[in-house]
Amino acid sequence: MGAELVIFVGLQASGKSTFFRGRFAATHEHVSKDLFRNNRNRNRRQGQLVEAALRSGRPVVVDNTNPTVEDRRPLIELGRQFGARIVGYHFDSGVRECLARNARREGKARVPDVAIFATAKRLAPPSRAEGFDELYRVRPNGGAFEVRAC
Repeated sequence: MGAELVIFVGLQASGKSTFFRGRFAATHEHVSKDLFRNNRNRNRRQGQLVEAALRSGRPVVVDNTNPTVEDRRPLIELGRQFGARIVGYHFDSGVRECLARNARREGKARVPDVAIFATAKRLAPPSRAEGFDELYRVRPNGGAFEVRAC
């Protein structure tokens, strides 16, 4: 069996990076467009990093909003190309919750509120029909996360 490709789907400030640190940081590579803000072609850079991890058999998490089927398709195709198991985590947080969490962020971690609204308009929950081998719904629950298979 190949590596594992984990794709996060959710609004900004929905808990994706916190969830990554708690669940995957010790075992998976972390790819996030937030880590290369100065790169003019962040999608290409993301693809290169995901491909490098999969090519070497390392599990990888793509920690971005990935709001649409079109955003997720190239990642899923890349995963299939390398025989990876493709797992999706949908962070099911409402706009109001994300705005409140974002307001508590500092510095570069904080995004403009308009970004959360814009992503919410485009957000399409992931489905197995896209090519996910496993799909989970994640809800923040106090300081923890509730994870359920879809």
